[in-house]
Amino acid sequence: MTTSDAILSRLMSLHPKVIDLSLDRMHRILAALGHPERVIPPVIHIAGTNGKGSTQAMIRAGLEAAGKRVHAYTSPHLAQFHERIRLAGELISESALAAALEECEAANGGQPITFFEITTAAAFLAFSRVPADYTLLEVGLGGRLDATNVVDQPRLSVITPISIDHTQYLGETLPEIAGEKAGIIKRGVPVIVAPQPPEARAVIEDRAEALAAPLHVARQDWDAYAEHGRLVYFDQRGLMDLPPPVLPGPHQFQNAGTAIAALRELGFGEAEAIAAVTRAEWPARMQRLQRGPLVEAAGACELWLDGGHNPAGGEAVAATLAAMPARPTHLVCGMLNTKDVAGYMRPLAGIAESLTAVAIPGEPNTLPAEETAAAAVSVGIAASVAPDALQAMRAIASAHPGARVLICGSLYLAGQVLRENG
Repeated sequence: MTTSDAILSRLMSLHPKVIDLSLDRMHRILAALGHPERVIPPVIHIAGTNGKGSTQAMIRAGLEAAGKRVHAYTSPHLAQFHERIRLAGELISESALAAALEECEAANGGQPITFFEITTAAAFLAFSRVPADYTLLEVGLGGRLDATNVVDQPRLSVITPISIDHTQYLGETLPEIAGEKAGIIKRGVPVIVAPQPPEARAVIEDRAEALAAPLHVARQDWDAYAEHGRLVYFDQRGLMDLPPPVLPGPHQFQNAGTAIAALRELGFGEAEAIAAVTRAEWPARMQRLQRGPLVEAAGACELWLDGGHNPAGGEAVAATLAAMPARPTHLVCGMLNTKDVAGYMRPLAGIAESLTAVAIPGEPNTLPAEETAAAAVSVGIAASVAPDALQAMRAIASAHPGARVLICGSLYLAGQVLRENG
C-alpha cells in the first residue's frame, strides 16, 4: 500500500494556493464521498484565534473521563500528520489514514482542491466509519468559509478568544475577524463564548440572535478565574473549586473555563470538570522538554517549548513566564513571514534578556533569522542569529548556564523541534 506521506505529497499539488477560502470544493468532494459529514457523531465545533487546541484538549479529557469515545480533528500537526485525526481517542493508524486519503484522492478526480480541504474530507470519512459519542472539530482558519464548516447541525459551537491574526484572509479589524469566526454559529445550536474584546463579543451576539442560537457568555453566564492557586468556576448551576489546569500559563484558566462551560452544556458535572483540567495533554504549549539532544545541549538550563505566534500568543507566553519562579530567560525564536513579528515580541521585551533568531527549517514562508532578530531589537530585546535551534541552545548554555530557555514563535518551529529532539 502507498504510504500516507506519499499520498499527502501528491495532494499538496492539487491547488496552486495553500489557502483559498471557499466551501464549494468541500461540498463537491463530500457529495462524491456520499456525505460522510452527515453521519459522524455529534459535533462540538471550535473556532477562535487563540486557545482552540488547549480548549479542545480539555473538553476531550473531560468527555473521555466520563467513558465517552471521542473523535478529534486539529491542525496543524507537530511531528506527524496522524496527530490531526483521533479516532475514538487514538491517533489514526497508518493504514486507516492512507486508505481514507486514497479514497478522497479518487473521489476528487484530479480537480482543484486545497490540501486542508481534501485532508479534512478524509477526516470526515474516517470519523464516519468508527463509532464514537462525540466529534471535536477545530476550525483551521476563520470559520465561515473554513473546510470544517460543513456540518449543518452541530451539538455545540465554541468560540475561544478572538484577536488580530490572519488579516490577509479574515479582514483588518476585530469586528471583521469576529464575523468570520462567528460563521460557525448555526440556527438554534448553543454557543459557548470565551472572554472577548467588546467589539468581537458584539458581533458574536448579533449573529447568535439572528439565528436564535442560545448563548453562554463568559463573565455573564459563567466565569472562571484563579484564586489561591485553584480554579474557581461558577455558573447558574453553582460554584466549583477545582485544581489548577495542568497546562501551564495564566491563560489556561480561561481556556479551562470555556471547556468546563462546554461540558456543563453537554450535561456533565464536577468529575468531568476535574478531569478536563488535570488530564489534558497538549504539546508545544509551554511544554517542558525533559530529554533529547536539545536538553543535553542545554546542560543546566531549563528548556521550554511553545508554538504561540501572534500578539495574543506573545502576551500569554509573557504572562506564563512572569508567573514562573524568577530565572534569567532567553528566547530561541523562529517565525513565519505572514505574522506580526514585533507584535508577538513586544510583550516579551520586559522578560527576555536575549533572543537568538533562527529560520524554520524546510518552511518556505519562514522569516529569515536576520529579520526576526531585527524585529526583536526594534522592541528592545538584545538579539543575535544562529543556524538552528541546537546551535542556539549550545551558545546560550555556554554563556548563561542555569538560565531558562524558551524555543518559541511558531508551531512549525515547535514541530521541527519535537521531531528532531525525539
